[in-house]
Amino acid sequence: MPVNSFENYPMSWKPSIKETAKSIYRELAIQLETDIKSGILKPGTMLPPQRELADFLDINLSTVTRAFKLCEQKGLISGAIGRGTFVASDVANNSILLNNNESRLIEMGAVMPGQEPNKMVVGIIQKLLKEPEAYQFFQYGLSDGNRMQKEAAVQWLSRGNYEADPESILFAAGGQNAITGIFASLFQCGDKIGTTAIVYPGIKTAASMLGIKLIPVLEDIGDIDIKSIRQICRKEGVKGLYLIPDYHNPTTQTMKLSARKLIADLANELDLILMEDAINTLLRKEPLPPIASFAPEHTIYIASLSKTLSPGLRTAIVTSPEKYKKELSIGFYNMNIMLSPLLVETAVRLINGPAADEILSQRRDETRRRNRFIDEVLKDFDIRGDSYCNFRWLTLPEAFTGNSFELCARNAGVQIYAAERFAVGNGRIPRAVRIAVTAEASEEEFKKGIYIIKEILESKQEFTYF
Repeated sequence: MPVNSFENYPMSWKPSIKETAKSIYRELAIQLETDIKSGILKPGTMLPPQRELADFLDINLSTVTRAFKLCEQKGLISGAIGRGTFVASDVANNSILLNNNESRLIEMGAVMPGQEPNKMVVGIIQKLLKEPEAYQFFQYGLSDGNRMQKEAAVQWLSRGNYEADPESILFAAGGQNAITGIFASLFQCGDKIGTTAIVYPGIKTAASMLGIKLIPVLEDIGDIDIKSIRQICRKEGVKGLYLIPDYHNPTTQTMKLSARKLIADLANELDLILMEDAINTLLRKEPLPPIASFAPEHTIYIASLSKTLSPGLRTAIVTSPEKYKKELSIGFYNMNIMLSPLLVETAVRLINGPAADEILSQRRDETRRRNRFIDEVLKDFDIRGDSYCNFRWLTLPEAFTGNSFELCARNAGVQIYAAERFAVGNGRIPRAVRIAVTAEASEEEFKKGIYIIKEILESKQEFTYF
């Protein structure tokens, strides 16, 4: 029997254990997951202390701990040492941001580059397929790439102020594939990776799939508090850090050079696996030196070609310290066997010729032109991101939450994404939305979408009930 009486005792969650063939901890985990997904337990709800819940259910404390662990690995709940356990802030939001847009909304949700430069990519492929030995592009190839491909990769990375060693180069099937491969190769279920409190959702889905816990170690990458980051990393037993230093997704911030050096020093000090995502680096006109240049023995540098050249190339350049390279190579092999030789060769031809710089220039010009329009229309609101960033971060009036504004925009025919989709842990979620700049192919629809967003911002209604 329970030690204490809970008849009139307030508890945020009072589950009941029924007789079942399942283990009690699994039954409890299923009930917790069901109550979260059904909305009985709202995002941010603080769950009862494990010892109190064990007393209430008259079961062992270890049973509750195992149930909570299962749900934590699924990303449903998040525990903070000394604070308690909470329903995850983003549990009601979908972290998969690509959609088929069957309802034909104006697309400003998923961050996608413009389509016009893809014509140059098609031109390169057409020439390749006319070569006498084109059939070889449909055979198995080297999973790690050949010397010529690695030299092209080094050349491309040098545009981002990073001088890489050709022997450090690996290839992955895009940035998300690289991230998932790194997680699967170097981390185990239950490991912890530190990141920003608002972050690219792709790492959330990868971490959830592999049972890795994300820990918000810094609020943003603007003015970092290295002492606080160090304290959290030590307290939580963080094994690695994931950061986007250039045009951080979704907040658009760029990490200062001094902060990059501090993060590099911390990685060296705590022997952290540092994952530097450089997907947006070459969108900047004058990229800063990457963190990898200050901590080369601890940093895995990921440079996807999706936003700079073409998403259809499905190619990411990865540089790895020697101590991680073998495990990563095996991990990428197990996931992909190899990359498409045709697509890798297309990327190499683009980089070695004038087309890559021309495509990059076109992408920058389109982004800058559309951002000028956004700045003019939304000049009276807090809209962040510089002229070359292909997404913007809009801070909302007090009448809105991110979720309510996303819903209003969707009802008006525009797809944007709320801050809640990007949240890690149980911190305060900003009232904000991300707006993709170049995702909508139609210039007319793009402008229409921005005007719709302005109209919603200027509305006098209260929307906080969403």
